[in-house]
Order: sequence, then structure tokens, then C-alpha cells
Amino acid sequence: MEKEIYLRLLTGKVVGKAVADLGVNKLAIVHPKNIICASIAAATGASFLNHTEGVTRTFMNDDTEKLVEELSDYGADVILLQYGGESPVEETKKAFVELMKKMAEEGVEGDIIIHVRTYLMGAFEEALQDEAVHEYLSERGVFVYTLDAEEGKFYMNEFLEGEEEYILAPVLEYDISVEHSKLLKESLKK
Repeated sequence: MEKEIYLRLLTGKVVGKAVADLGVNKLAIVHPKNIICASIAAATGASFLNHTEGVTRTFMNDDTEKLVEELSDYGADVILLQYGGESPVEETKKAFVELMKKMAEEGVEGDIIIHVRTYLMGAFEEALQDEAVHEYLSERGVFVYTLDAEEGKFYMNEFLEGEEEYILAPVLEYDISVEHSKLLKESLKK
């Protein structure tokens, strides 16, 4: 568990810098109720504050309806959805899709950044099957961060709507440490 938390701290450090480099001033970080996701959310927030004069707040999703109301009231420039970590895949997908539907229904303002695991498990694609979510996301910037352990790279990618599907377009790239790459490789083997 300690290595998994440390991996999230290292990842949060680079995610926070990338969010700051996107020019974000007011950041909302949403995470499910587990220690791994809370760790990356906290590290991201601290890194963001270290690289900008902006403000941030973390939100734990233990009540989607209340969360969406709080996000609307907060009025972030960007909402970072840190759904990855230790929750089972189907549980994570369900929570993410439910949140996207409710955010679309309420018209929550702000661009969206998605955790790489959420993207890779198909939660983003599943959410897009809902017409209201698809329309909601097409009206804002949508990003996903990815890591390449072999190349030692972190990428912030923007989703661009193609003719038949979304296309990932890298907008920021950073080197990650050898230690970060090593921990990422170990985690991916599990």
C-alpha cells in the first residue's frame, strides 16, 4: 500500500503542475471515498497551489447529488475527476457515469480533466453513450492525463471530437523520474 500511495503522490505532483500550466485559476478535485484517490487528489492540489496563485478545493464523492450542487456553487474553471486507485473497476465506472449524467443534467460549469484509469477502463466512452452527457462534454474542454512508463513521460491530452470518435491530442508533456516510472511499471503489473 505504501508504494501505491507514493506512486499517487508522484503522479499528483506532475498532474498539479500540468493543471497550473493549462492556465487554470480555480480547480475542483473530485475523488471517490478511498485512500489511494484521496492521496492523488491531495498531492495534485498541493502541487497546483505550489505552481500557481490559484485556489483549489477537494470534494469526496459519497453523495453524487450533494456533490454536484457543491461543484455548481464552487464554480471551478476546471473539474479534475480523480477516479482511479483502489475501487473495483465496475464500481468506479458506475460512479463516474452517474456523476457525468448528473453534471450534465445540472449544467455544471468548467472544463473536465479525467484520470487515466477512468479513461482506460472505458468509463468515458460509457458516459458518452448518454446523449445529454455527450452534448455537455462537447460544450467544454475535456482532457485526460496519461503516463508512459517505458518512455518516462507524462502527457496532458485534450479530447478532440472527430467524425466518429474522440481523438486524443497531447497539449503538455513532461519527463517523469526513473523512480516514478519504476513504481508505475510495478503497479501496472498488478
